[in-house]
Amino acid sequence: MELLSQFIDIILHLDTHLALLVQQYGLWIYAILFIIVFAETGFVVTPFLPGDSLLFVAGALAALGEGGMDIATLIVVLLVAAALGNTVNYHIGRFLGPKVFHWENSRFFNKEALVKTHAFYEKHGGKTLVISRFLPLFRTFAPFVAGIGAMSYGKFQFFNLAGAVGWVVSLCLAGYWLGNLPWVKANLSLIIVGIIVVSLLPVGFGYLKSRST
Repeated sequence: MELLSQFIDIILHLDTHLALLVQQYGLWIYAILFIIVFAETGFVVTPFLPGDSLLFVAGALAALGEGGMDIATLIVVLLVAAALGNTVNYHIGRFLGPKVFHWENSRFFNKEALVKTHAFYEKHGGKTLVISRFLPLFRTFAPFVAGIGAMSYGKFQFFNLAGAVGWVVSLCLAGYWLGNLPWVKANLSLIIVGIIVVSLLPVGFGYLKSRST
């Protein structure tokens, strides 16, 4: 429980924790952010890592000039991480194949999220890779499902890159443009909570809809 409470504290106060990391590690923060985004998009066992809020806060810190961060470098680094993470996830899904649907739920594997993402993929095809970038859990499972479904590599990369550009650029620039506003700086923790809530709304609506049918 203590570990969970610490993790929740990091997520809800991501601005403070990320700012401390920038102060401690300087430009090595690019490598840290790369690893987090790569892991969040590259492995189905790490969908709990921060995504949307991390990009927004990173953009805001770049606007403040923390640790010498540059917004263009930040966007390029995170674009590579997001695209590469999805690519690894795609190949893992292709290697494991449909047998993963027989796996049981566990602390490290969310079978329900996999099944729902697969259903979404069956309905929307490649667009799932773009839409899911803005949806927690779905973001992690979409490339995995694309691999299971044997989507061609060329088609996968087209939607993969389109989704990565839309996700990284929009959220980093939102943080960068809004990061210097006094109200935003004073209420960044609340904004992080708001981003998390908004990003989870589609998942919540989908859950309620499935319960009512």
